Amino acid sequence: MACMDTIVVVGAGLAAAKAVETLRDEGFEGRITLVGSEKHLPYERPPLSKEVLLGDKQTSEAVLHDADWYAERDVTVRDGVTVTSLDTEAKRLQLDSGEPLEYDALLLATGAEPRVLDVPGADRAVYLRTIEDCERLDAVLGSGGPLVVVGGGWIGLEVAAAARSRDVPVTLLERGDLPLANVLGRELAQHLAELHLTHGVDLRTRTEVSQILVEGDETTGVVTPDGTVRGTVVVAVGAEPSVDLARDAGLDVDDGIVTDERFRTSADGVWAAGDVATVAHPRYGSLRVEHWDNAIRQGQAAARSILGQDVTHDWEPYFFTDQYDFGMEYVGHAGPDDDVELRGDVSEDAFIAYWLDGDTVTAAMNVGIWDVNDQLRELVGTTVDRADLTDLR
Repeated sequence: MACMDTIVVVGAGLAAAKAVETLRDEGFEGRITLVGSEKHLPYERPPLSKEVLLGDKQTSEAVLHDADWYAERDVTVRDGVTVTSLDTEAKRLQLDSGEPLEYDALLLATGAEPRVLDVPGADRAVYLRTIEDCERLDAVLGSGGPLVVVGGGWIGLEVAAAARSRDVPVTLLERGDLPLANVLGRELAQHLAELHLTHGVDLRTRTEVSQILVEGDETTGVVTPDGTVRGTVVVAVGAEPSVDLARDAGLDVDDGIVTDERFRTSADGVWAAGDVATVAHPRYGSLRVEHWDNAIRQGQAAARSILGQDVTHDWEPYFFTDQYDFGMEYVGHAGPDDDVELRGDVSEDAFIAYWLDGDTVTAAMNVGIWDVNDQLRELVGTTVDRADLTDLR
């Protein structure tokens, strides 16, 4: 730390902001520069598909810290700036402004980008990732829709729930048998599907989209084997880690930027964290996670690692969702072939789901039962008697 004068963080998202916050909290007094391609200060993304679309928050409320906060901590923020190349030997970045930017330590927190559907017209669809995307979609909902959502993952379902809560007609197209069947198992996936059906979503499974229709700058519908479905099109078919900068610089990339348990990449002086990082985990091997909690914790841990502290990434993945009156928290990392044990009242959305590989708990989810997630976290990775599993009430 004594010879480390300059730390650069690339990718001004949640992981980046938490890293900067932690560097100062841990006493680093050198120069910190935060570089982000968006023309915004770092912000949280979960509200974009939840509270903002529901009309309960403004996009400005998702911003983590205002400009004064960064100024008071002597952090230089370069928003609206893209890093075009990285020279790990010279420890130098090249910015699209033409300027070089040197570092002693570099944290890559470049996040992920929405996966673009590989059909004609897909580049004109709405992809919910940024504040601008959210504002565009919010305007569509404000106009009354209708909306066509392609993809029945978490983002697609949350968008559908927000739209129906605002009385916007929604058709949701899922290529699989059920939304999230590979994540939740058939019984819970069916339960979630019925939740949306009862709220008026026109849910169509086993449906492929062959074209997105465009008039001018706006989408007007999609073409499926069963005909045309009309509405503004939102595509939510997953995300791809933003690894181009790292790959071009010669860093090891496998899905994301590969790191050890201390977030160190294959290049000296370069760390990675957040959605873009494939991190060594003692239970799961290498693991990349695209969730809010992961970005917070990895940003903090990577900052401590940069400062030479003993850091091990062993935190269990965690995420949450809110759809209508359905709220849940999930901890762990279940496999698609794991058994699911349910305890509680599923029909009333007050239950706990346990995923098991043999008698080992791989994940757990509390639905409508709160303040128990820490207990569930302690169970993950342990061997249990299934008869002893309860809803913890």
